[in-house]
Amino acid sequence: MVKQISESTDGEYEFEGVNFEEEVELPIANTSEGPQEMFLRGGTEENELRREKGSVLRMSEGMILDSGDVDIEISEDETMIINMGPQHPSTHGVLRLMMELKGETVLRTKPVIGYLHTGMEKTAEGLSYIQGSTNVTRMDYLSPLNNELVFSLAAESLLGIEVPERAVWIRMLMSELNRLSSHLMWMATNGMDLGSTSMMIYGFRDREMVLAFLEKVTGLRMNHNYIRPGGVAADLPDGWYDDVHAIVETIPMRLDEYNDMLTGQPIFRERTEGIGIITQEEAISLSATGPLLRSTGVAWDLRKDMPYLAYDQVEFDVIVGSVGDTFDRYAVRLAELRESCRIISQIIDKMPSGPYRILDKKVTPPPRKRIDESMEALIHHFKLFTEGIHVPPGETYVAVESPRGELGCYMVSDGSAKPFRMHIRGPSFVNLQALPTMLSGSLIADAVAITSSIDPVMGEVDR
Repeated sequence: MVKQISESTDGEYEFEGVNFEEEVELPIANTSEGPQEMFLRGGTEENELRREKGSVLRMSEGMILDSGDVDIEISEDETMIINMGPQHPSTHGVLRLMMELKGETVLRTKPVIGYLHTGMEKTAEGLSYIQGSTNVTRMDYLSPLNNELVFSLAAESLLGIEVPERAVWIRMLMSELNRLSSHLMWMATNGMDLGSTSMMIYGFRDREMVLAFLEKVTGLRMNHNYIRPGGVAADLPDGWYDDVHAIVETIPMRLDEYNDMLTGQPIFRERTEGIGIITQEEAISLSATGPLLRSTGVAWDLRKDMPYLAYDQVEFDVIVGSVGDTFDRYAVRLAELRESCRIISQIIDKMPSGPYRILDKKVTPPPRKRIDESMEALIHHFKLFTEGIHVPPGETYVAVESPRGELGCYMVSDGSAKPFRMHIRGPSFVNLQALPTMLSGSLIADAVAITSSIDPVMGEVDR
């Protein structure tokens, strides 16, 4: 139906007989996020009110009911529910937090997600294994190489192949460089969230060194499609040793500057110490991993506890905190930057020679220059990229240690050239459920600092 605006006799415009100068009350549609949404206490089940310290999944119901930290007798006229977001700052994506406040104190929190939903897991079912890295690299766009790595390891597990030694060490080098760039981004944005514009500038400055090298290797600063089933897309370029050596020589000196600028700064300490505390029991019960878990004192790192690639051939320490507060999560990441530089220094000295991808024609395309010289190479290339790699039927789960924690890939093959099913265990998604526990009892002014300390990337949450 077409509705027309017409001009009235007195020169005013009318819309179906309504004068635009008059105040017209229009109906406002209510929106709801369903079970994700937080409702007033009168419309909330009692069990949910008793979980104001978070849904601690493996804690017994008795432990939750008997905790004396929660006052469930608060009346609705003493509290208010507000929305923080949907917004982008401190979350690398769009996150909405619904909070129940009493004064300036946060009583309950519900993270509402789904605003950035991309359907990448479903998309993977329509893409071949060769195309898969292009898809998953965009989930956690601050750590794309780790996404490509876990996908490739899962595909190789189903194929039953092992990549050449040089490819293993190149993958490890690129993953640790990616960890550097991700943690430097966190240092920058977390500093900005807490009012340190200098940290934002310095963090981006130093991250540029890493991204410039990644661009030199892969052709892109982010979303590389470099780590693929069978190895990597290309060998390291000429001069790579000097470039990487310059990075590992420069970054530790810059970390000393960060330490002087933030660690002893009174305002920074007051904004982070004792803020957003999570205990070991709560972190383990909520399946938290990465710096969030290690900040509580749990020394769990897949690179050390379930070694993959060649991490068992390099020396590094697992950094842990003691309190589990926002400051500990900062300190863990600052120290992990040093450990990554330590790992990278060992990698560049131990880098072996040899092929950078498996020499199996069923998995690996021919060298680009041979396509112009050989009809067989052209046919091989054409069939591989049109028909794809046929992976034997089976299922597998592979996990790696991303900058945010355990990044897992569950993959099912039905024997075709495309995954029958793929599911990603995103650490940002899992760690985000710890937010209600960490925010309970804190001040609204601390909400951004606590959220930032989780380091969530919403592309991985809403994958």
